[in-house]
Amino acid sequence: MRSLRALRWLPFAVMLCVAVLDVLAGPSLMFLPLLTLGPAFASLSGGVRRTSAVGAVALAICLFLASYNNLVLHWQNNLTVVSIAGVTLASMLAARLRLERERELASVRQVAEAAQRVLLRPVPRRAGDLQVALSYTSAAAEARIGGDLYEVVTTPHGVRLLIGDVQGKGLAAVETAAWVLGAFREAAYDEAELTDIGERLEVSLTRHLDDEQFVTATVAEVHAGEMTLVHFGHPPPLLIRPDGTCTTMDPPEQGLPLGLGTLDASAAKPHRIPFGEGDRILFVTDGVIEARNAAGEFYPLTDRAGFLTLPDPQAALDALRADLVEHAGGPLLDDAAMLLLHRRCS
Repeated sequence: MRSLRALRWLPFAVMLCVAVLDVLAGPSLMFLPLLTLGPAFASLSGGVRRTSAVGAVALAICLFLASYNNLVLHWQNNLTVVSIAGVTLASMLAARLRLERERELASVRQVAEAAQRVLLRPVPRRAGDLQVALSYTSAAAEARIGGDLYEVVTTPHGVRLLIGDVQGKGLAAVETAAWVLGAFREAAYDEAELTDIGERLEVSLTRHLDDEQFVTATVAEVHAGEMTLVHFGHPPPLLIRPDGTCTTMDPPEQGLPLGLGTLDASAAKPHRIPFGEGDRILFVTDGVIEARNAAGEFYPLTDRAGFLTLPDPQAALDALRADLVEHAGGPLLDDAAMLLLHRRCS
């Protein structure tokens, strides 16, 4: 807001400086052509009317100072007047085109936000006896969605979740994420076993992906005192105990990423991990663990697990995300999703 306010006053500040310089220097040095900067700067933030008004002010200042210096009919002053008028007209056209582009961009953003609400719906903050926190950062500039995906649903079989990462970036990755999420949202209610959900996802992706495309994912189901997981080439979660100890829950057997199931007939095997009262479990995509700093060092997620002990799960995840961005020293090079589950004490 401050930069926009400064930009709106910039044309008048420039014209004032030009007028002062012209008065101090006298008629020997012609500073008046610099008045064209006024309408030029006005077109950067103002509309057509504002730009024309600034141009009129520039012309008025030019004629006043020309009269002050006895240069009203001088050819240099006439050329300056023509220059100000020409630049004002060009700036008015530029302002009109800019406003049209801004309206088009606003419309596109509305469509994108609607697509985001359909594709990546807000996860429920509570699911059964769980508190759920989410952090998502897209690597694409100005984008809120990308190739990472997540979902948490409460089904007759219990609370089930999905977190995944689509190979590649851009619109193609978003389209693939939509296929995965759509298939999961149906299968999570229909299938009794997590392995059957994985098979449904594999079948759906086989119809739409090329041979070399894939999706890493973890499908999980919450039970009393434990959690069942099936991994498809995805990073394992972190289990954070109430005393702050952190353990990486590596699976005994890692399945192939979704979309590559035809390369290995053996299905991914489910395994169970403890998940009792007061425990927290963090699911991430590889954009988190592969974020590098200026020295090329990966983000030490396990060492930073202390952030996840903050009382509020969402505040804890926000603190971890801020530390991740600080480690990277700027925008992330890959999408980064983090899903934190906290089992409340009864």
